[in-house]
Amino acid sequence: MTQIAFTKGHGTGNDFVIIADPEGELELTENQVAALCDRHFGIGADGLLRVVRSSRLPEGAASLAEEPEAEWFMDYRNADGSVAEMCGNGVRVFAHYLLESGLAELPAGSTLPVGTRAGVRDVMRSETGYQVDIGRWRAEPGDPIVSARGLSVARPGLGIDVGNPHVVVALASDAELEGLDLTAKPFIDPAPPHGANVEFVVPFEPLVKDGVGRVRMRVYERGVGETLSCGTGITATALAVRDWAGAGAPDRWQVEVPGGTLGVRMFPAEDGEHVALSGPATLVYSGTVTLA
Repeated sequence: MTQIAFTKGHGTGNDFVIIADPEGELELTENQVAALCDRHFGIGADGLLRVVRSSRLPEGAASLAEEPEAEWFMDYRNADGSVAEMCGNGVRVFAHYLLESGLAELPAGSTLPVGTRAGVRDVMRSETGYQVDIGRWRAEPGDPIVSARGLSVARPGLGIDVGNPHVVVALASDAELEGLDLTAKPFIDPAPPHGANVEFVVPFEPLVKDGVGRVRMRVYERGVGETLSCGTGITATALAVRDWAGAGAPDRWQVEVPGGTLGVRMFPAEDGEHVALSGPATLVYSGTVTLA
């Protein structure tokens, strides 16, 4: 039995157990991660963020090759213990933890590079908390069909990859969105090889106000279930709705999820179009837990 220190944090209700392991000495099994994230018998969270120096992990070597200043690597695990590539809310919470614990600094106007399995993500301060450059994105080929409990018929979806896989589904009304039962996992046909997060979205009326697109969304996260918020899902949602809206659609969006509202911005970069996510990050409490 081992006692470890942890901090609980969240980004618009998407919550995480944060464990500082700078030298990469802590090897957590899937069962241990799942036990820590269990809402009845553990601390409770949508996922776990292990704070490790990039130089202490094999995956961190790629981050340092991409950006030598990416000292810290976000080892992100889903609530079921499975490894995940990226988490948009998690990166903001991770960066906030680094700053609050004195492990990093972020002077005004500068960026903090964070290593992830999807590549280095740059974080900067914003009016609502932090903005993270999610990086390049791509639309996935194919025409997936999504079935979900509470939907009378299956709906077409759009596959979007923003470092991790998503399928975004448009619904006809707020009633359809609210009538979804996401305690059951949606079914995607054909099934993505590594699974996918599924977002269900409804536009506000009007869709665009003061040059900003506005939509509501609920999400079923791969390896977790329904969550109050999903940062990469929010960016995928904005990208999908912009595509459906056609020419003249804005590059700035507000996405409302059960946990709050986040901002999305698309912008050109040297290697192609990037998408950025902005929103708050909060640390709730710290403690110690006995790890079996």
